[in-house]
Amino acid sequence: MSDSTAHQTTATPEDDLLRRIEASGDGREVVDAATRAPIGRAPVQTTDDLERAIARAQAAQPGWEARGHAERSRLLNAAADAIDAHAEALARLLSREQGKPLNGPNARFEVGACSAWLRTAASTPLDPEIVVDDGTTRAELTYRAIGVVGAIGPWNWPLMITIWQVAAALRMGNTAVIKPSEYTTLSVLALVSVLNDALPDGVLVAVAGDREIGERLASHPAIGKLMFTGSTRTGRKIVQSSAENLARLTLELGGNDAGIVLPSADPKAIAQDLFWGAFINTGQTCAALKRLYVHDSLYDGVVASLAEVASAMPMGNGLDEATVLGPLQNRAQFDIVSRLVDDARANGGRVVTGGAPATDLGELFYPITLVADVTDGVALVDEEQFGPALPIVRYSDVDDAVRSANGLDVGLGASVWGDRDEARAVAARIQAGTVWINSHGGVHPMIPFGGIKGSGYGLEFGVEGLKSVAVPHIVNG
Repeated sequence: MSDSTAHQTTATPEDDLLRRIEASGDGREVVDAATRAPIGRAPVQTTDDLERAIARAQAAQPGWEARGHAERSRLLNAAADAIDAHAEALARLLSREQGKPLNGPNARFEVGACSAWLRTAASTPLDPEIVVDDGTTRAELTYRAIGVVGAIGPWNWPLMITIWQVAAALRMGNTAVIKPSEYTTLSVLALVSVLNDALPDGVLVAVAGDREIGERLASHPAIGKLMFTGSTRTGRKIVQSSAENLARLTLELGGNDAGIVLPSADPKAIAQDLFWGAFINTGQTCAALKRLYVHDSLYDGVVASLAEVASAMPMGNGLDEATVLGPLQNRAQFDIVSRLVDDARANGGRVVTGGAPATDLGELFYPITLVADVTDGVALVDEEQFGPALPIVRYSDVDDAVRSANGLDVGLGASVWGDRDEARAVAARIQAGTVWINSHGGVHPMIPFGGIKGSGYGLEFGVEGLKSVAVPHIVNG
């Protein structure tokens, strides 16, 4: 046990996972997002380690593909069982490293989603398709493994998005090499260790390191497909890095999701769902609601109802069972939120709740902040805040709200709130990969998910997700 865990006087459920994955004294210290106390030491690997990991995955891939769909699915279900067996330890480690609370739509929820997505990927059928059979020509379409899939994950939902990236890839017969975020390395290494209790050697390999590892993974000639979730800026660099080897790409990039509240909505009835659409994971979610357009006729009611919900949501240390909102995960993101809120205030925004760091809770805590009376052009509206601050913009004509929603070079998600038929008609005009009606941000393992414009391209989940990590094979004749 390292010095950073030896000081603990009481064993915790995550101690065994830490013993599996912790680096020696030359590793990088990882601290608790809420308390800033040491958790453990993460390994810092090199491009030489990456080369060895890719070689392992290459060697394992033919045998893994040869097992066939049924056997691979059986092993993926066994891996899901392993997650369930370690669920509390994984959730606690995730809560400490990432900051999200155990309860609410947070750490325990995320770990549960990991096993659910694995099981769905294992059970989703992808049957051969007869595309032409006219008596003269018979063409059959099937899908085969690509080879080795690379995955670069984020720090906000590190476990769940890792599973999103690799579950379908493994099911289709690929092996996978993943690079976790430097901010949530221990959580992802623990997840991979648990998965590898059930998977054959070399099928899933993690390499922990800095940006150099990600750049080499994106450009490596042995990587046939790259999955990336993160910023649009980094996504563009990955496209450039992958040009030499023509790797297929799935990019889930930044979003600045708009929500439009129609005059037919009931402010009190939608307030709870609006709140969680914006502030799930303390706002640190790619497809969270990040700018809210509300019709003038019920603007004040929506603002008041949201403020009432916000006042009842406890924020604090994620290991506190009563907490549902945690800190910002890192100083860089904390500074972005602070800057954008200060700028909005300076530009006439009315701070309804929050508006200043919650220093009584800890170093990286920022309270739920509702900023009313702002407009397009203010940085908090135009830039992705990725944190617990929501700008609320007044509109009087729905055409103007739609233009505002479509006015930025992002298109991950959006939502429309009000009468279902009216909302569907408005949703059809919004440029986004997914538009939710009377909710925001919910995902389902069988419903395809992906962005447009600067929010990336490619689909995940369900049958389309399986196809995206495979190559089509047609037999014609």
